[in-house]
Amino acid sequence: MAADVLDATFAALADPTRRAILARLMEGEATVTELAAPFAMSQPGISKHLRVLERAGLISRGRDAQRRPRRLEAGPLRDAMDWLANYRSYWEESYQRLDDLLGELEPGGANAAERESP
Repeated sequence: MAADVLDATFAALADPTRRAILARLMEGEATVTELAAPFAMSQPGISKHLRVLERAGLISRGRDAQRRPRRLEAGPLRDAMDWLANYRSYWEESYQRLDDLLGELEPGGANAAERESP
């Protein structure tokens, strides 16, 4: 996966308004007016967010007579998840080391006898 695609995906996801738009599009396609409804911002403001999402490849624009509905394109999200999954083993190992340490510190743990002796 190209770094610029990943950068664009994470940059698009960094904004709560854009994340809310993506969440709405999970329910199905919607027009700009429908996407703008829950937000206290102008239609041009929503359009700017939509352009960022389009450039990142997270949404696409359709055409249905006079309507221009947007729809979710989940491919870049899958790519971002795949990239993040690379760090899963790191975090699992870190948590395992923490669990081991906490186990040693608990009464009756591996080093409990050493701590209790004078």
